[in-house]
Amino acid sequence: MEQKSKKSIHFYMRGLHRDVGFLILGMVLIYCVSGVTMILRDKGFLQQEKQIEKTIAPGLEASALGEILHIKGLKVLKTQNDTVYFKEGTYNKATGTVNYSETNYPTFLKKITDLHKAPSKKITSIFSIIFGILLAFMAVSAFWMFKPGTRLFRRGILFVGIGIVVVIVLLLL
Repeated sequence: MEQKSKKSIHFYMRGLHRDVGFLILGMVLIYCVSGVTMILRDKGFLQQEKQIEKTIAPGLEASALGEILHIKGLKVLKTQNDTVYFKEGTYNKATGTVNYSETNYPTFLKKITDLHKAPSKKITSIFSIIFGILLAFMAVSAFWMFKPGTRLFRRGILFVGIGIVVVIVLLLL
């Protein structure tokens, strides 16, 4: 009779680590692209300018105008007759006609950056939560790649410590 060998937790964790790693590989790459584009958003990286002309309620104040047009910190440069000039365009207080330019990412890139910054009230936030949990699993399951006490395990612990110190130093700068 053949005797079955008992498999250790290391065996199962290594397999799970491998499979989850391959599962999230595509997600990580997409999040990397969206993260880099979001970091460089103030530079206009990969953004396209679009001219918009529409009619809104007449007689609005600058604060209400910025809110309706979704322009953060809208500042009026000057007002001449019924025309309000701001950095992005103009607004006619009498007619409600507004002409302005807006920069945004191409459709696909906009969708993945929106996924990256999904608020909790959107259904896409569930994806972000699951992704975060899977990343946490990958970090913790890495401890089962090597048996405790071995040189490679101690080296891994050293790198974990270095990673924590680097983040703390970045936060203090």
